[in-house]
Amino acid sequence: MSKCQQIIKNVSQVILDKEQQITLALSCILARGHLLIEDLPGMGKTTLARALSQILGLQCQRIQFTADMLPGDLLGANIYNENEHRFEFHQGPVFTNMLLADEINRGSPRTQSALLEVMAEHQVSFERQTYKIQEPFFVIATQNPLDQAGTFPLPESQLDRFTMRIELGFPARQQEMQILKRENKNIELEPLTTGEELINMQNEAEQVFASDAIINYILDLCEATRRDPDIPNPLSPRAALALLSVSRAYAYANGRNFVAPDDVQTLFPHIAEHRLRKGNLATLNANTFSTKILHKVTPNV
Repeated sequence: MSKCQQIIKNVSQVILDKEQQITLALSCILARGHLLIEDLPGMGKTTLARALSQILGLQCQRIQFTADMLPGDLLGANIYNENEHRFEFHQGPVFTNMLLADEINRGSPRTQSALLEVMAEHQVSFERQTYKIQEPFFVIATQNPLDQAGTFPLPESQLDRFTMRIELGFPARQQEMQILKRENKNIELEPLTTGEELINMQNEAEQVFASDAIINYILDLCEATRRDPDIPNPLSPRAALALLSVSRAYAYANGRNFVAPDDVQTLFPHIAEHRLRKGNLATLNANTFSTKILHKVTPNV
């Protein structure tokens, strides 16, 4: 059994009946991407993020977004050192390997925007100084549906920083019975990798072969969104890069050294839908635009 399959199997002991979602989340991490998990409260979004941090042996910082939160609560602040008579920068929770941004859309737009630079460039600029984030670094954010009280829609620039969006959905009845019986309550996940090993896995995933036909298929999908007048936000080159990199990582997680058309088709809604729509998804499971594009574009492979 490969390391990726071991990771998926072990996390499945904590997040029951969700192997595909775990595979998608792991693929996003292997592609050096940021993950947005959108679903109803109580569906296991935070549990999944914590389980991944444990199994990957990474330092994890969790921060609960609220309406009164300020950018300094994320990035850090300059605090005066009385002994040395100077200000010193005290790092905020973004200085970690995995930042769990819980209920990100409960934070104000000002606080949400504090993540833009660190997600894109893995650095924090603060009062004329630039501070690098230690690798590996990625953000897993959870989000409640837009129609719930006390939420602020994520702007398009913020949504575009998230490589993928997934939903967990309800568990099957048998697995929910296990949850009610607390059969998965006290499972401790032992780390299967370190930060350095994860970086090596990310490098290996980058080497997975993608043929010119696969790349042309990705370009055809992206171009179709730009020609469709019903789509408010067509896909950018960043989205095309994300689709290619996650397709390679998804193939790697499934034990293959090449990308297949099915990989692209499986991943396209998770890469595209939150970018194609205007603002946040108001309802769950609404992959309308991405499904339409997949039906219109046929792979020539």
